[in-house]
Amino acid sequence: MRIFLDSANIDQIRQAAKLGVISGVTTNPSLVSKEGKVDYQTVIKEICSIVDGSVSAEVVVTEAKAIIEQARELASWAPNVTIKIPVTTDGLQAISVLAKDGISVNMTLCFSLNQAILGALAGASYVSVFVGRLDDVGHDGMAVVKDTVDVFKGYGLKTQIIAASIRHPLHCVAAAKAGAHIATVPYAVLMQMLQHPLTDVGITRFLADWKKVSS
Repeated sequence: MRIFLDSANIDQIRQAAKLGVISGVTTNPSLVSKEGKVDYQTVIKEICSIVDGSVSAEVVVTEAKAIIEQARELASWAPNVTIKIPVTTDGLQAISVLAKDGISVNMTLCFSLNQAILGALAGASYVSVFVGRLDDVGHDGMAVVKDTVDVFKGYGLKTQIIAASIRHPLHCVAAAKAGAHIATVPYAVLMQMLQHPLTDVGITRFLADWKKVSS
């Protein structure tokens, strides 16, 4: 399983990239706005210069023709831009056209296996299943990820499955066990994945022992 960073914070993205563990970034206008950034294009281009892999940039229009036009504009910003398009009737129409043009699409706001199948058939490169939001309303988000993995594998569908709306490290473990191709995680969760109290204890002990044998 690969890890994407779900962020528009340039400092966090640079730090995560230095760790050598992230393969891409997912972002959207809300995340950009949260960072106090006003120029969406500048932020996306900067992220694309830091990360070689897929960088998802989301459309902010809802009608198929407008989605296609905006998607083509976003895709022109950098070769590794992936277009995030919500799963709607207009979204699917746009995905089918863009896929024929060779434009990478991440179908977002996916909450069911039915939606994921339709995204794959329309030609999406990725489908993002929102685990945390499903859990919030009493559904088993990771079960949807697992079902999607099983069906895609069974039918040889090439669309990659992103476990999104990740809330904590156990979600990442479950996503890996379910067979998700990618988990897209906030920076705080990435740091939590790295940490373990026994590691801290071990390092403290090793340093103390080193002082004894090196003095």
